[in-house]
Amino acid sequence: MYASSVTSTNPPGHGESVRASRTWWDSEADDYHETHGDFLGARSPDGEFVWCPEGLHEGDWHLLGDVNGLDVLEIGCGSAPCSRWLAGRGARSVALDLSSGMLRVGAEAAAQSTGPAAEVPLIQADAGRLPFADNSFDVAFSAFGAIPFVADSAGVMTEAARVIRPGGRFVFSVNHPMRWIFRDDPGVEGLVAVFPYFDRSPYAEYGDGSELTYVEHHRTVGDRIRELVAAGFLVQDLIEPEWPEWLEREWGQWSPLRGEIFPGTAIFVATLP
Repeated sequence: MYASSVTSTNPPGHGESVRASRTWWDSEADDYHETHGDFLGARSPDGEFVWCPEGLHEGDWHLLGDVNGLDVLEIGCGSAPCSRWLAGRGARSVALDLSSGMLRVGAEAAAQSTGPAAEVPLIQADAGRLPFADNSFDVAFSAFGAIPFVADSAGVMTEAARVIRPGGRFVFSVNHPMRWIFRDDPGVEGLVAVFPYFDRSPYAEYGDGSELTYVEHHRTVGDRIRELVAAGFLVQDLIEPEWPEWLEREWGQWSPLRGEIFPGTAIFVATLP
């Protein structure tokens, strides 16, 4: 396998991105949880809700508001620890992910719960083609799920707006767009800007047969806001978590060294009129 940046003249489309992401996360589910599962509470029967590698917890920030009695959709749930955690706070949670491998880990964890987390539906589906009727949910969210891996992220915003009821809320966290200009390195080499921020060509990895095996799509901060507004949302906040003093853990390109200098995560908070 080798990595390269796909030229903007022929970027992978929706279907190709979906196939690559499903295969990648199915194959990486066990290793991913071996590395990050404890931090995320992924195998906790009753879940946890960590928004990002900086450790920002929903229990402290309440970005979704009071979810008691609300219908809540998680888009790109992975093993769904966030949805299980919300179920324990009275939400009627529904968790959706493209990968059966990630959902399997979630099902194994939920099976150990004796509370409402055990009842959270786990649905395998594409974030760009949500299998729900209009106005089905009060809240939708995504904690580093789906959005960076989808070619048509504007379509995901439109789908979220479709299934959220008027007055509802949509919150999602992604890698901060400014990180695109740096190498994917948590050390000193990752402090030097080398890639154009405005080049929206995706990062892609290919197998020996030139088959796409992994892809992340880049959008600027302005792109994200325009996509939300075009879908009908009102942007309420943009949170750029600071690196906490207590956290010494590295996660891929996230590290205390880089986190003290510039943000690694962007969390967009939006509502529907």
